[in-house]
Order: sequence, then C-alpha cells, then structure tokens
Amino acid sequence: MYEFIQKCCLAGKGVEEDYKREWDAVRYLIGGKMFALVGNYKDGRAILSLKHSPEYGIEIQERYPDIIPGYYLNKTHWSSIFIDGNVPESVVKEMISQSYDLVLKSLSKTVQREIMGV
Repeated sequence: MYEFIQKCCLAGKGVEEDYKREWDAVRYLIGGKMFALVGNYKDGRAILSLKHSPEYGIEIQERYPDIIPGYYLNKTHWSSIFIDGNVPESVVKEMISQSYDLVLKSLSKTVQREIMGV
C-alpha cells in the first residue's frame, strides 16, 4: 500500500482534502479543483487517480501495466494507479507533484498568488 499518498498530497500549499460520499472517494483539491482522487476500481481494488499532460499519460501507461487511463475521469488527462500494483513510489510521488503543479497553473494568477502567499 502507498501509505505516503495522503502525506504527499497534503504537502502542497493550499491543498484541501475531502470525502465525496457519492463516489466513495477521498479527493485532494487546490483552489477548489481536484488534482488527486483515492477511490476504488470496478473490481474493488484501490486506485489513485492523477491529472497529467496527454503525452505523459500515454508514456506512463505504456511503461507500467498498473497505470491505466483515468477510471471514471477524462482518459486523456487522467491516469489511475492500482495502489497495490507494481509502480515505484518515486514514480507515484512524481505523478502527484506533476498533477498538483498542473492544476495550480490552471488557476488564475490571483488565486495562485493567494495560495502561494505571495
């Protein structure tokens, strides 16, 4: 199990964690926008879903069989990682960081400054 997921997701400035009952999933948001989701795949296995560029998604899914197109999310911009799968912690941490950065950069400059305390 990736016990570090929550800690890693909450490490970014301005991150909020919530539980979405309808999805039975924990979400991590910045500026009200989701960058990570911990839930379950249709077979009950735990997954972590993260946002990324389309090119990176193709590359990472080809490299690791336990990373699939985003489950119940936009498959071009999201990937889901089987938490009990064979994906190195370093890769998961990098994906969390990239997802956070991508969503942060999508926010208005004003909101970015508020979050970063600038």
